[in-house]
Amino acid sequence: MDTWVWIVIAAAVVVAIVLLAMWAANRKKRTSQLQEGFGPEYDRTVEERGSRRKAESELTDREKRREELDIRPLAPGARDRFADRWRTVQERFVDDPNGAVGDAHKLVIEVMRERGYPTDDFEQRAADVSVDHPHVVENYRSAYAISRRAENGDADTEEQRQALVHYRALFDELLEAEPARR
Repeated sequence: MDTWVWIVIAAAVVVAIVLLAMWAANRKKRTSQLQEGFGPEYDRTVEERGSRRKAESELTDREKRREELDIRPLAPGARDRFADRWRTVQERFVDDPNGAVGDAHKLVIEVMRERGYPTDDFEQRAADVSVDHPHVVENYRSAYAISRRAENGDADTEEQRQALVHYRALFDELLEAEPARR
């Protein structure tokens, strides 16, 4: 073969290696951004999906979906009204833990709806909230699971108290004046 053919082959190999290195660096950077942005939700999703690639694809899809939503801050009056209603839920817990947990669940959904989150399906709500509030979405999942058990009479008072604490963590973040953005 002529020298110029070897030069072209060598150049093609170098270009391929450079492109592969750039792709690997970009992928590593994206993984790092997702890990940082989603925190513990990243690890939960990797475990649930069984692979980093599938989890990262899902998390990226969540971010894209979130960008399409019109998430807005609560008006000061609405924030005050919701905070008052939360105090009533907490007070009710003493006499009716099961009812209070159910009310907390409904109140969180109302706040989410007011902020602009879709509220039809629990798993979709959790996925949407995970983009803005990744550190409390697991609390939300736990509270929801306990509230479902409480509806069937399968959760004791301590578990219901814990559900209320978990709902409160998300509720407090949802009441923020500005949407939490990563």
